[in-house]
Amino acid sequence: MTVLNRRQDPRGRRVLITGASGTIGRALGTRLTAAGAHVLGLDLRPTGDEPFPVLRCDVTDDDSVRGAVAEALETLGGLDVLVNNAGTGGPAPAERAPGTEVRRQLEINLLGTWRTTAACVDALVAARGRVVMVTSRMAVMQLPLAAAYGASKRAMVAYADALRLELGTHVGVTCVYPSAVRSPIHDSTRAAGLSLEGMSVYEPLDGVLDAIGKAAFSTRPHRDVTTTRKGAVEFFLARHLPALTDRIVARTLAARAAAGAFDGAPLAAGVVARNRGNGGTE
Repeated sequence: MTVLNRRQDPRGRRVLITGASGTIGRALGTRLTAAGAHVLGLDLRPTGDEPFPVLRCDVTDDDSVRGAVAEALETLGGLDVLVNNAGTGGPAPAERAPGTEVRRQLEINLLGTWRTTAACVDALVAARGRVVMVTSRMAVMQLPLAAAYGASKRAMVAYADALRLELGTHVGVTCVYPSAVRSPIHDSTRAAGLSLEGMSVYEPLDGVLDAIGKAAFSTRPHRDVTTTRKGAVEFFLARHLPALTDRIVARTLAARAAAGAFDGAPLAAGVVARNRGNGGTE
């Protein structure tokens, strides 16, 4: 398997995955279980047919996280790798005041990660383990009309940076930056008429799993791991030439608005009006 190449053998490694019943979490748990790792998952709504055990856990609830993590650590007998994969998205234009949707995304993506990691710290330090943060390309290159998701993922990276400074003597902390993977996470944005198809390209799930495997089992921990060559280029440009990436995204947005991609979507009315008002050139 790809996860084995030039890396520590995952056989016997104790792995906890949040969001384990979703698209990425289930596929990752299935792959690692087949590779011989001891995998346990956490999810708000376990399906019951995952090929590895999954405990019910609400990452927005302190007591739920403490209880589920304690049970997971007892079952696994410790912890070598925590994969913070639980996350959610949805429509959230930056020009609008933050409401329930914004708070929901911040609570799950950022604070849920924080709660779960904090509950696992002692076990990870004892094992000299790894924390893998499944962030997003949007943590470094924001897309319009989804401000809450980008903000929560960028904040997740900032949390990872602080964690690395505090635990780095004993625990490796790596951020993985997928682009878009086909999954139900995009359904609410599409339903609101704000689909970013044409602005973001879907990437293969296997590449994301390979990147997480690299982060979890490399001999020496990486700080940041991208999932495709295109993602590596975007990551570099966003970090070193942010004004250029802003122009590229703005022009693509203007073209999409001019083509009618957001017509009939109330949340995008301001974007459409402004772009059509200036001729759709910026």
